[in-house]
Amino acid sequence: MSSQLMFLALLPGILIIFIVYRKDRVEQEPKGLILKLIIFGALSCIPAVIGETFIDGLMPYEFRNGGLGFAMWNAFLSAALFEELSKYLLLKLGSWRNRNFDYRFDAILYATSVAVGFALLENVLYVADGGIETALMRGVLSVPLHAFCGVFMGIYYGEAKQLQILGKFTGFAKLKALLIPMLIHGTYDTFAFLGNGISTICLLAFVVFLYIIAIKAINRYSRDDWKNGLYQQQI
Repeated sequence: MSSQLMFLALLPGILIIFIVYRKDRVEQEPKGLILKLIIFGALSCIPAVIGETFIDGLMPYEFRNGGLGFAMWNAFLSAALFEELSKYLLLKLGSWRNRNFDYRFDAILYATSVAVGFALLENVLYVADGGIETALMRGVLSVPLHAFCGVFMGIYYGEAKQLQILGKFTGFAKLKALLIPMLIHGTYDTFAFLGNGISTICLLAFVVFLYIIAIKAINRYSRDDWKNGLYQQQI
């Protein structure tokens, strides 16, 4: 893999982390912690691949010739389920008890870092095989998709942390931190796996919609932290 292709494979994820990191307006997180979470995200590819390989072997015979059943099985029961679950588990392992986790926006930054770590390794592998066209296409679609899932995982992961500090039940917030990214990821992949003209239009529209709501969410939670302060001060 040439240095130019490697640069193109890594650039989208690095830019996303830089942008989200700069949005942490109150108390920027240690760079070492963010790097650790990016590495954890890359490592989350391992259990994800194992899970996807297992579930792919269970695919009903009638789905194996393509179509909607094939697309939804691979999208929801394979990619979305195991990739988002793996990212969530590594996110929790790497950040839940960290003493720096004291703002709602921290959760978004942490989850996005893990998601981008996953996307960076995945992107390098795809770009090494597909070349510059793959790098450009994935740079505006697939890598941001993982980041979007990280943003929404982080919103509800941060809600769960806040509920824990308040001494309240965290189960529903943690469940949302898993299920909403799975829904986003599965919907994206279903359109991608169908691969026809209508699904391609739906995919592009869906990505544009995600760009808009993710950017709004990042700006909102960054602004809210600036106004409201620490979790402990909100109690």
